[in-house]
Amino acid sequence: MSLTPRLDLRIGQSLVMTPQMQQAVKLLALSNLEVEAFIAEAVDRNPLLEIASEDEGDTPDNAAPDLDNRTMDAPIVDTTASDVELDVDLTAETFHHDSEADGGPDVHDHIFDTTQMKGREGESFDYERVVDSGLSLHDHLLAQATAAFHEPELRLAQTLIDHIDETGYLTTSLSDIAAELGIARAVLEQILGVIQTFDPIGIGARDLAECLALQARDADRYDPAMARLIDNLDVLAAGRLAQLKRICGVDDEDMADMIAELRGYDPKPGIRFGGEAAQAITPDLFVTQTAKGLSVEINAASLPRVLIDRRYYSLVTSNGADKKAKSWIAEALSNANWLIRALDQRQRTIIRVATEIIRHQEAFFTHGVSALRPLTLKQIADAVEMHESTVSRVTTAKYLSCTRGTYELKFFFSNAVGNADEGESASATAIRSALKALIASEGDEIFSDDQLVDKLRAQGLDVARRTIAKYREAMGLGSSVQRRRARAIGR
Repeated sequence: MSLTPRLDLRIGQSLVMTPQMQQAVKLLALSNLEVEAFIAEAVDRNPLLEIASEDEGDTPDNAAPDLDNRTMDAPIVDTTASDVELDVDLTAETFHHDSEADGGPDVHDHIFDTTQMKGREGESFDYERVVDSGLSLHDHLLAQATAAFHEPELRLAQTLIDHIDETGYLTTSLSDIAAELGIARAVLEQILGVIQTFDPIGIGARDLAECLALQARDADRYDPAMARLIDNLDVLAAGRLAQLKRICGVDDEDMADMIAELRGYDPKPGIRFGGEAAQAITPDLFVTQTAKGLSVEINAASLPRVLIDRRYYSLVTSNGADKKAKSWIAEALSNANWLIRALDQRQRTIIRVATEIIRHQEAFFTHGVSALRPLTLKQIADAVEMHESTVSRVTTAKYLSCTRGTYELKFFFSNAVGNADEGESASATAIRSALKALIASEGDEIFSDDQLVDKLRAQGLDVARRTIAKYREAMGLGSSVQRRRARAIGR
């Protein structure tokens, strides 16, 4: 064999991803709020782009057209209306990527009464204001420590607070912290004792028993019987009430009161401090019932209308601009036109996919979760003649609002579980809903998994026992033995 260099000519086809095509594909995977941020950035970069004001009149020819409400019986989209290609399989072998950066997106209550602490100047410490401001648990504790300690104790308190996790527990032993700081453990014990009086009550505990004990002391319920109950939480979890009554020396009525008191405490007092205010979900689509059927509409309130400033373009090109300026403004006009076409095609594609999903799951909007049918990305992709990866992008981070609530588009996709009686298949989501309803309806009789299988079969849902156990555990529902114990102790 001769090992010499040579030149070969090979003929092949490849699709090169241009930067604009990459942006168009990424736009499809963004939610309306993310698209709004993308548009704002584009307007800042391109002097020809502007956002239409709310009181502006008719939509100009150069604006992204508003899509009318489209019923399931109406034509959805003219696929020749735009030359922006969004139905692209980024994982296909025919793709040529110039660099690694060319790769596209992946296809595949407890309420506590707040207390007050006097600061150094005697002013009251307003905890409600601190919590409402969206501070994290760490910042909330530091604010209280600043009011309660002076140096050098404040520095030690800050160190202890750094070792408190988001649930409110001290995750490192005091011995280890004392060894690291080179001080006596007793000093840290004293400082931790003050921290454990901070809001929320139960903060800084080293285990669940200490957390509950702190809350019992604050409620003035930490008597010897309650102390013994908290020291024997494992016996309580096992449901051995007779043994607990002997340990605590109480009768049935007192035991029931103590357990009810314990249930009112928060096992994770720090979890309600997230550091950020909760954000409400803004739906991308609205589904309403009309005389012609279900209607799908894009949430235009979260999508600003983009216009092209033709007057500025004419001003630049008609005032004797040099070749460089004309080239620059021509490129800006091309980018602006592309963005408007891409936004229009994005809306049309989302409407097209969402309409097909709603057509397939129409019974859900009338009868609820129990009427959900099995659905896969491939079924929708075949129906709308797109690639599965395109459907995946459309249904990513998109929310649909209807009379039954707000749901992510991914919610309507579910695996199929065989149905022997009708020769069809049922949605796994519908089966989980039926299973949860059955367990919630349990009275004095607790259903075993075998009984749950029989009851679901009576509803036309043929499910194996191991499937019942898997779904039950995934939803955090205990076995019949665990549920019976929980019922016995009043939980």
